Amino acid sequence: MNSPLQQLAIQRQVGKKPAPKRKWIWPLLAAVLLGCGIAWMQATKPKPIQTAKVTLAWPSAALSSLTATGYVVAQKKAAIASKATGRLEWLGVREGSPVVAGQLIARLENAEQEAQVAQAIANMEAAKARLKQSEADALEAERALRRSNELLAQGFISSATHDNAVSRAKQAQASVGAQSAVIRQTEAALKQARVALDSTLIRAPFAGVVLTKNANVGDVISPFNASADSKGAVVTMADMDTLEVEADVSEASLFKAKQGQPCEIQLDALPDLRLLGRVNSIVPSVDRAKATVTFKVGFVEHDVRVLPEMSAKVSFLSRQLAQPERSPRLAINPRTVQNGAVFVVRDGTAHRVDVKLGDKLGDLVEVRQGLKLDEVLVLEPTGLKDGAKVQETKA
Repeated sequence: MNSPLQQLAIQRQVGKKPAPKRKWIWPLLAAVLLGCGIAWMQATKPKPIQTAKVTLAWPSAALSSLTATGYVVAQKKAAIASKATGRLEWLGVREGSPVVAGQLIARLENAEQEAQVAQAIANMEAAKARLKQSEADALEAERALRRSNELLAQGFISSATHDNAVSRAKQAQASVGAQSAVIRQTEAALKQARVALDSTLIRAPFAGVVLTKNANVGDVISPFNASADSKGAVVTMADMDTLEVEADVSEASLFKAKQGQPCEIQLDALPDLRLLGRVNSIVPSVDRAKATVTFKVGFVEHDVRVLPEMSAKVSFLSRQLAQPERSPRLAINPRTVQNGAVFVVRDGTAHRVDVKLGDKLGDLVEVRQGLKLDEVLVLEPTGLKDGAKVQETKA
């Protein structure tokens, strides 16, 4: 038996190699941890998406067979000038002033024309006075002729004396005729003077609104704008009740529009305003350069904010709009809808919302329940989950 000391002695095995160290465990563990970290980062990284907003759409979009652009013009428009040449003495209107037909809007210096009218009146009054004198002379000569006839019949006067009485009576009648002609001449001269005076008064030819003021007091007005310093038109005005849109329609689309067709007019300056219109006329000529035909679309509805030269867009409708179709409706891109629901983006998170859809409005679809205006939706949310982190990217 071994002694206790021998039992405590370390027994060494001669010739047996020690177990090798496992150095590959730590790199493997690091690789596993790195992979888990990358997987976690990929899982929590926001998903790139494209978005679309909830917007307003008009029901007329579904009824529009053709859209054309153009400008608002006044069918009745005029540049008001004077037939006379002179210096502008008074101007009674400015831009935006309403005027009625025949209203005096400007006056040229006309002291000379007024003097000519006064002279013509005086000449006519003098001619009338001479006519009365001639009529009195003719009456006296007629009486003398009657007495001469009686005396000649009784043999108290000679034939020569009677002939003198006859001659005086005829001269008196001729004088009356001559003075009547002078009166007609003076009346014509007075009328001519008044026409010249009226030419210095510039009046509105029709009821409307002054659009532009082209001259100021002191400017020389010439009907033919003969000199560099002279002005032709004093003001430009238009009848705002005759506003219409001149829209250019491509030759290839002429079959989609016709005379009397109902339209809806949208103005770029008033995007929230839609006015009913109708095709009033079609210009029977083609613009060769643009290959278009001009359609004149009148306003069935009027708004005081509509002004000439505004740019406009005309939608040619397949039928007249009903009253409920005159208001805009909430609409969304159909690509945002999946299985009756959409994903609304709020603070970088996509939230699933059930929606109730309505009619198709052009390229959009009406949404009747579940969304609000300007909410941001995910386009084509395939495989997206409620509560997922998202990040908008450009298309």
